[in-house]
Amino acid sequence: MSATEPKVAVLMGSKNDWNIMQAACEQLTALGIANEARVISAHRTPQRHHDFVTAQAPAEGVKVFICGAGMAAHLAGVTAALTSSPVIGVPLESGGLGGMDSLLSTVQMPGGMPVATVAVGKAGAKNAAILAAQMLGLGHPEIAERVKDLRAKQTAGVPEFPE
Repeated sequence: MSATEPKVAVLMGSKNDWNIMQAACEQLTALGIANEARVISAHRTPQRHHDFVTAQAPAEGVKVFICGAGMAAHLAGVTAALTSSPVIGVPLESGGLGGMDSLLSTVQMPGGMPVATVAVGKAGAKNAAILAAQMLGLGHPEIAERVKDLRAKQTAGVPEFPE
């Protein structure tokens, strides 16, 4: 990881979301991508959220935001409203709907306000990190190469059947 490479911010609405969103940070770290996790609620800490997304994150070199939230799941959408950087939403299970409420809240953005949305839960957090790496890889060939290496390792890890 070089000092000139971009950074990814992993945001979550509550510290209780860390058990899922940690997978995004772990995958980013495995790919050699600088990242930081923060608890920032679109509803409970709106000023902190605004200040981070509009001023602090750009100053720190953040180029992509990964946002994990449950229930109303507004974190990704509000983040997208505050930045022109890519935003990836990770719907989280909460309440009695198994994450369906979060999925629909994250994916149903109005035209002109895109949020890339991945699977509910830990698989979504991991995929969000890989998607962020693919986005960053468009301008950073060294990141693109690391993603290609990851994909090759995944392919090699699937044995043929029958052997």
